[in-house]
Amino acid sequence: MATLAESFLADLEDLSEDEPEAESEKSEEEADDGMDDIEALNFDDLSAVAKLTSEPRYSDVLQRVRGALEEASTSGANGGERRVAGPLEEDPTYKLLVECNRLAVDIDNEIAVVHNFIRDKYRPKFPELESLVHHPLDYARVVQRIGNEMDLTMVPLDDMLPAATVMVVTVTATTTSGKPLDDEALGRVTAGCEMAVRLDEDKRTILQFVESKMNKVAPNLSAVVGTEIAAKLMGVAGGLVALSRMPACNVQVLGAKRKTLAGLSSTTAQPHQGFISGCAILAQTPPSLRNKAVRLIAAKSTLLARKDAYGEDPAGAFGAEMKAEVIRKIEKWQEPPPAKQVKPLPVPDAEAKKRRGGRRLRKAKERYGLTDMRKAANRMMFNQAEEEWVDGDDVIGLGILGREGSGRLRVVASQQKQKLSAKAQKKFKARMYGSSGATSGLSSSLAFTPVQGIELENPSARFGTDLDTKDGTQSYFSQFGGFRSVKK
Repeated sequence: MATLAESFLADLEDLSEDEPEAESEKSEEEADDGMDDIEALNFDDLSAVAKLTSEPRYSDVLQRVRGALEEASTSGANGGERRVAGPLEEDPTYKLLVECNRLAVDIDNEIAVVHNFIRDKYRPKFPELESLVHHPLDYARVVQRIGNEMDLTMVPLDDMLPAATVMVVTVTATTTSGKPLDDEALGRVTAGCEMAVRLDEDKRTILQFVESKMNKVAPNLSAVVGTEIAAKLMGVAGGLVALSRMPACNVQVLGAKRKTLAGLSSTTAQPHQGFISGCAILAQTPPSLRNKAVRLIAAKSTLLARKDAYGEDPAGAFGAEMKAEVIRKIEKWQEPPPAKQVKPLPVPDAEAKKRRGGRRLRKAKERYGLTDMRKAANRMMFNQAEEEWVDGDDVIGLGILGREGSGRLRVVASQQKQKLSAKAQKKFKARMYGSSGATSGLSSSLAFTPVQGIELENPSARFGTDLDTKDGTQSYFSQFGGFRSVKK
């Protein structure tokens, strides 16, 4: 009879036999689908690469934008529309603005695709042009004007490019290895240039409409960052209400692009630079303060978006005040620090300032006070040369240290101790030797002398604590001794 473990192993073997066939069938289907897509894609056809202009959403939004602009121009300044009462998401103007923002982002991506198409098709004619003219729209306009012309001195480019760039392009064209294109290739390049220019014009029309309506939808936010940047922030965030719910740190990086500099230094790269970095206030800010100013404007933009999302200040007065406050703060950052005040010198021959006494002052005096050894080194005897010793290049005098007649044979450098009062000294002795008043247990009555060897002595007499001690001449056994008083 098979065990439970053997039955499980048998099931696993059956599963392992079935899986490779299923995976192989799936991989074959995916491979066939991928090959069909690659074969169906024609890189020589512009409509197969750039499909945005053929979408119905593109034409519908542009038609509505043009109609709104014509209506605004015919109605004049007095016929301006008002914001619809109620939730902001129900306003048709707000819905159109959100669609315009999304379409503007799609147009930017489409221009990049068309630029790659033009560059690939025009490279056999002038391969060096793409390294001289970097902007996609400038490149498309220059290619559209040059065409198949080999002598660029006959082509006017002064209205498109700076004079220095025009000179470099003209000189490079004389030494280029490119050859004229055939009619079919030139037609594809011309169609790509026309599409890029048309996409740019449509984008400008959309931005013009958005800027004209942003003052009504988000007046406070537009007052600080501008209508164009406010429209971009609202489009990327997914609407004004969604923007108002985002924290300031996320608003700061909206629109930031991750740039991968392969093999190049990332020292000059500026991270966390989004749409807010292009506002007019930051353009007037010094580079050293821009990171700090970006954080400030992002924080204020979040507050202003919340104001506009719920229609608290449709006139935009709060946004104007906030803009003045931001500018005032940035100007305050640029002010130089206050100059250091120079204190006047003290009055000459004036009375010394009285200092309070105390434990700290006494400790300072003990730490920096002159010791007996230093006092002896600073003192000199009359008509006697002092001893000196050489320390490198310096000659240091010893004063009366160890000199005959100085009053002492040698000076012992001992640590100066703080003088205690009589009451404190009594407590100290009681704590050290007990309350009985006995002498220290480390003291001894034996003394070692070079003449007699070991002799007995009174340790209290050595320290001068026994006042009844007499010297050798006054000893009881001395020949000079005697009875001072006779008891009758």
